[in-house]
Amino acid sequence: MRTKNLLLGDEALALGALHAGLTGVYAYPGTPSTEITEFIQQHPLAKERNVHSDWCANEKTAMEAALGVSYSGKRALVCMKHVGMNVCADAFVNSGMTGANGGLVVVACDDPSMHSSQNEQDSRFYADFAMIPCFEPSSQQETYHMVKEAYDFSERNKIPVLMRLTTRMAHSRAEVETGEIREENQIHFPENERQWVLLPANAKVRNVQLIKDYASLEKQAETMGFNRYIDGADKSMGIIACGIAYNYLMENYPNGCPYPVLKISQYPIPKAMVRRLASECKSLIVMEEGQPLIEQKLRGILESPIEIKGRIDGTLPRTGELTPDCVRKALKLPEMELNAASQVTVPRPPALCQGCGHRDFYTALNNVIHTYPTARVFSDIGCYTLGWLAPFHAFHTCVEMGASLTMSIGAANSGVHPSVAVIGDSTFTHSGMTGLLDAVNSKANITLCISDNLTTGMTGGQDSAGTGKLENICRGLGVEPEHVRVIIPLPKNYDEMEKVIREEIEYKGVSVIIARRECIQTAKRHAAQNKKAKS
Repeated sequence: MRTKNLLLGDEALALGALHAGLTGVYAYPGTPSTEITEFIQQHPLAKERNVHSDWCANEKTAMEAALGVSYSGKRALVCMKHVGMNVCADAFVNSGMTGANGGLVVVACDDPSMHSSQNEQDSRFYADFAMIPCFEPSSQQETYHMVKEAYDFSERNKIPVLMRLTTRMAHSRAEVETGEIREENQIHFPENERQWVLLPANAKVRNVQLIKDYASLEKQAETMGFNRYIDGADKSMGIIACGIAYNYLMENYPNGCPYPVLKISQYPIPKAMVRRLASECKSLIVMEEGQPLIEQKLRGILESPIEIKGRIDGTLPRTGELTPDCVRKALKLPEMELNAASQVTVPRPPALCQGCGHRDFYTALNNVIHTYPTARVFSDIGCYTLGWLAPFHAFHTCVEMGASLTMSIGAANSGVHPSVAVIGDSTFTHSGMTGLLDAVNSKANITLCISDNLTTGMTGGQDSAGTGKLENICRGLGVEPEHVRVIIPLPKNYDEMEKVIREEIEYKGVSVIIARRECIQTAKRHAAQNKKAKS
């Protein structure tokens, strides 16, 4: 039964996966990908079919669990933001070597302009590196249709598929018409089980086959219909528009583009289509969100020189998101009159919520740390990272998930004292536990502060893998039980908090302080739910 729905790009992808016969979604929350898993968790079809949708400890465990589903012949979805690809890279790259049995779709939501991220990395490079096909939809409707096709493609070619969304596609809404709803696959194991055992003797054979298969993937990119060559009368310029950039292009040409356009939404790059465009046009401009992947590869694809414009030569901005306006400027179209920003709009920079336990913890930590002239505090990724801002200025570094702990070890090894690490409860179980084991094994003189708000607060209050387990985890990793201490970050407890922090800083070894208080936003939601349940 066909229906029409107003959906985010994330939601269109989630619904398409459900309608494709999904068995499980595996993910760690990260903007702009979080809504994919949340949509599946709340959808009636997922509940009816008991689709697995619990949050994973990190992106690597998510990728590996999904590989297990695929091995069993069923269909799995893996979701993460772009930097999560770094965490799951080992499993993702090797999944090209194992191949897929049941359909396996990996979703990376990239964040150009770094709205909530540390960098602007482009996940298409991972697909290119691993020789795995990549799909990049240009609209919400195409997203729904494409993810269903991606599962069939994955099973037909025995290969995982990477689907790449960017922030505006993930978080903008459009009408989506749905289609057929497929049943789940039955369990069936791979015909060639040898390729799932990546001993060198097996992997060498599989590597040769993967390279041969890549030519077939390229051919299918030219014939499946997601990549389209749209002719135009004016051959002075040809346009390559990738993913959402195609939308921005057509927004500027509502009555049709006068130039030939190659819309690219499926990779490997369709070389024959690119060569046709170059042979018919005097110059090319490449419009792609993120980094200039295609622009860089064109010289190796084209057989004769041609002027190429894009992000490298400055025709389009080298950093940040593409927009209809910057595309319009690149096409040398007249500027459109813009509405002036409201004069009453007040800037609202991010800040820790009023009443947040992180605030009280940072206040107490600062009161102690400021008495040590050489103290250094290494922080991590989460809402508590906002403690770098005024008025707290509570730490000195923040690099990536889990780095707080291991950087504090390196600083302590260099003679820095006190060397303090601050990490959230979810980030600790994501990628901090191995660092704590290193600290214990090397008897590092560090103090680890786990700011435990009992949820994954940065991305909207998802379950945290370590809730109720942190003390046991730390003791199990070898921290002396008497140096695993819990404090309650409230103003009335400042004296006790500062006493505990100072005592553990003075201890010559590994100590852990767990500052535990429920996220104020999560607490409000829980209170509202309890009130509703009682009424």
